[in-house]
Amino acid sequence: MAEAAKFDLTDDSVVVIIGTGAGGGVLANELAQKGVKVVALEAGGRYLPEDYVNDEWESFGQLAWTDPRTTSGDWRVAKDFSGLPAWIVKAVGGTSIHWAGASLRFQDHEWKALTNYGAVEGASLLDWPIDAAEMAPWYDKAEAKLGVTGTGDRARLPGNNNFKILEKGAKALGLQDVHTGNMAINSAEYDERMACQQTGFCFQGCKWGAKWSSAYTDIPRGEATGNLEVRDHAHVARILHDDAGKVTGVEYFDKDGALQMQKARVVCVAGNSFESPRLLLNSASSMFPDGLANSSGQVGRNYMRHTTGSVYGLFEKPVRMWRGTTMAGIVRDHAKHDPSRGFVGGYELETLSLGLPFMAAFLDPGGWGREFTTALDSYENMAGMWIVGEDMPQAENRVTLSETVDKLGLKVANVNFSDHPNDVAMRNHAYDLGQRIYKAVGATRTLPTPPYPSTHNLGTNRMSEKPEDGVVDKWGRAHDVPNLFVSDGSQFTTGAAENPTLTIVALAIRQADHIASELAAGNL
Repeated sequence: MAEAAKFDLTDDSVVVIIGTGAGGGVLANELAQKGVKVVALEAGGRYLPEDYVNDEWESFGQLAWTDPRTTSGDWRVAKDFSGLPAWIVKAVGGTSIHWAGASLRFQDHEWKALTNYGAVEGASLLDWPIDAAEMAPWYDKAEAKLGVTGTGDRARLPGNNNFKILEKGAKALGLQDVHTGNMAINSAEYDERMACQQTGFCFQGCKWGAKWSSAYTDIPRGEATGNLEVRDHAHVARILHDDAGKVTGVEYFDKDGALQMQKARVVCVAGNSFESPRLLLNSASSMFPDGLANSSGQVGRNYMRHTTGSVYGLFEKPVRMWRGTTMAGIVRDHAKHDPSRGFVGGYELETLSLGLPFMAAFLDPGGWGREFTTALDSYENMAGMWIVGEDMPQAENRVTLSETVDKLGLKVANVNFSDHPNDVAMRNHAYDLGQRIYKAVGATRTLPTPPYPSTHNLGTNRMSEKPEDGVVDKWGRAHDVPNLFVSDGSQFTTGAAENPTLTIVALAIRQADHIASELAAGNL
């Protein structure tokens, strides 16, 4: 095994990648495997499966990005979780440590939402500059990398009690597309990772390594090539450029709080849909007065988080929903586009369980009445599901710079979000269906709950065919800056109904192929 690389701060031949999650971590490994020299900068620390904690609050303290952010808009998160608009991870591996593992391909119609849905008033819908046929081979590679169940010849995971209730209720209502999902969690040993042990702490980091995360797959494999150096506790402050408008490197604060400057041939931003636009906006200069790569004014705009919410059902007998995979099953009948339901786009219902402390925090913040306490009393008898649906991009749902600064003196992200009427109609349809599913199998009570802080942060640096409509082109390359790329979910043009990680990974593998060939051709 090669010694992990160490590159000089003045080495201007390296590709600098900011963030090491599903986008940045995969991109770093894929480039390193092709012989490209990479420096990956990660704001958080480094933790491996032996470090993960099977306790929700302690794990949150270990992994979550708790640096300040501010919020505005009419979404409930601004009221109840104003400093925490998202539950994302600050660590090597990024939110690929905390994700549930659901790995679904976009449906064909979702790549061309504007064409298929038509213009929706108040929404800034746009077609992706790529489509399902172009993405199919990259999805194949991503599914093989992640070991996605129900694809290739990989068996699906077994169903736990939470799934069995969902399945029985859904089938009683005549729903057909119900199964234990396409999961990046091994149902049998695969790719040097053991099978799922059904521990139930998927969001706290998989202690078995059965769930794919770039933290213990792509990152160490990239380092083993001798072409990747990962610097943790490296918080990037700004991206620098020359008089020709090409990026030349990045300034970052190291673990001691000292400002460093790493030169670069190419810079790839993969810091999630809040931190990526924040970084571009904080990198404003006389040449880019409104923020780097922002001549269109689109940096930070069209923030999407999926239309979400939850439904819990209380039953006469114990369910113990926390046992087994967190996202143990899915109902996909309503994922299709069918405007006769009163909204465009579709949604899925996926099982979800939260431990008791998080349940108490999220079920009804500040609402300690009898209704709330009796629900918690029945925790053992509770089943849970999560709604995930395509929300509408809106120009004013956006990330801007707040007047608040972090401990490094950098302006933090303000996240402004308000539901579109289409989002509300979809959520209400899903609440109704979820409650009917549980009632069909004998629920004594159903509890629809509003959205939590999101983990699916999408848009804010969207792909577009025309430079005026977005921030990056079909390869994730900035329209304004030839050697700057965006490599995370912020490049999503629309959100689709599916959990986004598989698509982020597929785009990263594709982007690595493109960057490597452009470097070899001398175009970068």
